[in-house]
This record gives sequence, C-alpha cells and structure tokens, in this order.
Amino acid sequence: MEGHTAVAGWEKISQTLQQKMAEKAEAKQVVVVECYHGVDTLEVLAALERHLQPVLTINATTALKSEQQVDELVQEYVTDDPVFGYMAPLHLVDFFDAQRVEAVITEIQQVPEGLVLVVGTGASLLCQEPTLLVYANMPRWEIQLRFRQNKVGNLGARNENESFSYLYKRAFFVDWRVCDRHKKTLLGHWDFLLDTTVPDSPKLVTGAAFQEALQQTITRPFRVVPFFDPGPWGGQWLKEVVDLDRSEVNFAWGFDCVPEENSLLYRFGENVVEVPSLDLVFSHPEELLGKEVFEAFGDEFPIRFDFLDTMEGGNLSLQVHPLTEYIQEKFGMPYTQDESYYMLEAKEDAFVYLGMKEDVVPELMLHELEAAQTQGQYFEAENHVEKWPIKKHDHVLIPAGTVHCSGANSVVLEISATPYIFTFKLWDWGRMGLDGKPRPISLEHGKNVIQWDRTTQWTQENILNKVEPVGEGEGWREERTGLHEGSFIETRRHWFTSKVPHDTNGVVNVLNLIEGAEALVESPTHAFEPFVVHYAETFIVPAAVGAYTIRPYGKGEGSQCATLKAYVRTPLNFTAKYTITQN
Repeated sequence: MEGHTAVAGWEKISQTLQQKMAEKAEAKQVVVVECYHGVDTLEVLAALERHLQPVLTINATTALKSEQQVDELVQEYVTDDPVFGYMAPLHLVDFFDAQRVEAVITEIQQVPEGLVLVVGTGASLLCQEPTLLVYANMPRWEIQLRFRQNKVGNLGARNENESFSYLYKRAFFVDWRVCDRHKKTLLGHWDFLLDTTVPDSPKLVTGAAFQEALQQTITRPFRVVPFFDPGPWGGQWLKEVVDLDRSEVNFAWGFDCVPEENSLLYRFGENVVEVPSLDLVFSHPEELLGKEVFEAFGDEFPIRFDFLDTMEGGNLSLQVHPLTEYIQEKFGMPYTQDESYYMLEAKEDAFVYLGMKEDVVPELMLHELEAAQTQGQYFEAENHVEKWPIKKHDHVLIPAGTVHCSGANSVVLEISATPYIFTFKLWDWGRMGLDGKPRPISLEHGKNVIQWDRTTQWTQENILNKVEPVGEGEGWREERTGLHEGSFIETRRHWFTSKVPHDTNGVVNVLNLIEGAEALVESPTHAFEPFVVHYAETFIVPAAVGAYTIRPYGKGEGSQCATLKAYVRTPLNFTAKYTITQN
C-alpha cells in the first residue's frame, strides 16, 4: 500500500514499538498484544520479552478459568456429535476467572514505572487502557494446518493432541465465534497489526495503514488467497490448472472464495502482510455487501465459491444439506446451504446423482443405508437415487433437502450459501478417509431432512440446467442459470467476445472466469485500476464499486470467454427468515 511500510523480524518490530512508546514519554507504559486463537503466544511473548526487557510480563492464560471449567462451559455447544456442534453465543470474558483477572489488574497497577507486557488471547481484558494495543491476527486456514501438526489446541484448553476433527469442530462452533466477537470490539483501535502467519517471520504494520488498506479494497475488484486440500475422492485437474504440488496424491477441494477461512495479502513497502479476509467484512460490511444484504445477513459474507475436483478421482459422498428450520434448531445457524454444481470440466462418462427415483421407497432406502453403516453392506445408490449424465457448462441446482453427489471425472465450481460444513453424509462408498479411518456418516440427521418428493420428473423440471436468456448486446449475451427459487442466490452467465457492461446495483458480486484464458475487469470511470483475471479464478466486486466492465484480454483475446456471476437476490422478500442476530 502506497505511503506505508511494514517492518519484519522481532528486532525491528521491537524497535518500532519502542519508538512509539518513546513518543508517549511516560514513566510507566503497558503494551498489550491481543492474540486471535491459533497465534503462537509463546513465540510472541518470548521474542518481545527478550527485546523489550519489560519489568513485568503477563501471559493472559494465567487468568483463564481452569481447563475443566472451560470444558464444562463449552460442552453444550461442542456436543457429542462427531461432526456438528451448536453456534456458541459466548464472549471471551466468559472464559476468564473474575478473581484471577482482578489479581492481574492489581499486579499491573502496582508497577510504579517501566514497561509492562501483556500477551495472549484476552490480553486486552486485563488492561483496558494500554499505552499500545497490538493485535496479533491469524487466518483460519493456518489455524487448521496447526491443528493437523498438533501445534495448537482450543481456546482455554491444552488439547493439542486431540483429533483434528474435534479441534476443528470446537474452533468452528466456539473459539472462532468468541474471538470474532472480541475482535470486532477492538477493530479501529489497534495501534499496530502483528502478522505471525509464517512462524518465526513476523510482520508489523500500523493500525492506520491497515485500516487504509481495507478502505481501498472495497473500492475495487479483488481476490482472496485460495487454499487447496487433498481428499479420498480427489482428482488431478487442480494440480495442472492451478500449478500445485505434483507430488501430492490429489487435490479434492479448492477454496477460492470462502472469506470465513481465506485471507488477504497486502504489500506495505518490501513486506507482505497476511490478514483474514473476514477483517474486511467486519470493518466495511455495508460497502462490501450492500445495504440490503448487510441488513439481512449482518457482517457475514453469504456466498461461497469453491472447486470439487474428481478428475481421475472418485465420487463424492452421497449427501444432503439441512433445511433452514433444521439448521436453525439443531445448530444455531440462521440460514442453510442451498448450493449448485457448475460443471467447469467433465469427461464423457461424468455424472451426478440428483434427486430420488420415481418409485423410491423411503423406508427401504433408509434400511439399506443403516445396514451399510452398521453391517458394512454395500449400498446400491442407483436403486434409489437418480443418476444423470452431465457435460461441461451444465448447471445443477441443489436446494437444501435434495439428495445429491458429484461423480468421478468432473470439476465442479460449487456455488453456495456460506454454511459450508453442514453436509450430512448418507453413504461414502465403503472407503476410508486419507487418515485410514471411516469418514463420519450423519444418517440420523440426513433422514430428517431428505425431501422424498424431489423425484426424477421434479428434478428434471426444476433443478437441472434451468438456463434462460436474459439479455444481449454487441459481442455478448447473458443467461440466467439458477439457483433454485427457494435460494437467496442468483447466478448469471455471460458469454462474450467483446466488452460486457456489469453493475453491482448495490449488491456484492462474486464471479469466476469459466471460459477463456484471461479477462480484464475495468471501471468505466477509471475509479480503479484494471484488474486481470485468469481462467478458473474467482474474484469479488464490492457493492460500492457500482458499474464495471469485463472483456477478453491477453491470451483470451480473439476467443469467446464466459463468466459466472453470483449475487444475493433483492429485494429480499424473506429477509426475516434469514436475518442474523448481531452479538
């Protein structure tokens, strides 16, 4: 970002903090380093203690409740379900022991002069008016990697050696909700932002520079940092198209626009600082999402784009997503995962399972699924679920409650509402996960939400390739491709050989270049610099941008290109159904 620099390394970071403290010219100073869950607090504490030489150092964990008390506090939200919990309404202060907090506050107050250093998750609760407030951030994808390496446990727990599935579930339903609520109370008040995403390679930038970077982001198109993961059904397409590590067995998922877990990269001078993309959503929700979307969903990004690669791989699990009422009651989520499969690539034998057979007998199908789960019998999916051949550029709509599964030898651009972990697996083809263990089946949940009347004829008439012409101009045409009328997401496909006019109309747009090598996104008024996108890349256009154009560019010039655009339908006639309670 122009006009701002970041410093790297603990020595330079400490020097920067010392210079800022020198400007205060106070005999006693308190530096608070508030840490998001997943930050290596011990690394931060040891490094700053070594360089700053405080007269008193406080690790915020000393004021936490006991691990047993924390476990009891969170258990009703973690639950005993192997996959799902309940969205916790807790706040960070709930994890702290009031007497211990008071003792720490007294200890800090009794220091007559010199530097007091307070570090950890909840550090800001121990000193309300610090000399300097530093916020140590952490993207959720990095936290997940640390879970897998047993480097970090859950908030208030020393459980690093727990299974990844448990650590992730507890973080998703409890830790991240708690830390996000606390972060939002501090946003805009940070003196400095500390990036420790890369171990032993910290970066520091002023809070003012960070806020300016966020402000600039909502005025132009941008991409979040994608991440990729292997899976038991994964394929080989992502390796080639995205140029990933060829030595990996496969890549199943490509998370190209999941702002809850993706991050943003900002260059300040010579250094690049990584921050969670959620910080943008929290800081500028109305400019990013649009007024109507913000009023309906709060500071949550409601649209997700990701890739499912089964090319030379296997079938996904046979699955179903919960209905809105079910996800609200059972998991505390305000809206559900209506989704769609856009077929980015497909071999001749590619297919999807979608909807039920006309003659389906629910009791028989459930009996066979239970036998498969408990007795190891093979479930013949085609006896109950309709199987459809699919080809490149088909669009399969999947409203919640519809049994579905993408088959082998395809690449899906999955477009859905954000609650992305709420998949009830019904059958996983008798295979093991990459850890050699069976993946959890959620048949008890699944059987409560399957819509048995979505049979062959209904599926064909309502959710399979429902493409409608919408408009055209010189060198372009626009089509409506979905989603189902019960979803809040609208999708539009543009085919073009020349410049196409677009407008956010006050609602955030998410797009992917589904055909063509390169395209250029431009502002008709030169409000932002031209933005280049490549094949299969997803990008976000904030609501505040307004008018923009897209045209073939570079390697894409002279050929037909296409984009798929998703946005929240307005007016939201079902706003009350989806409105999120702000905590």
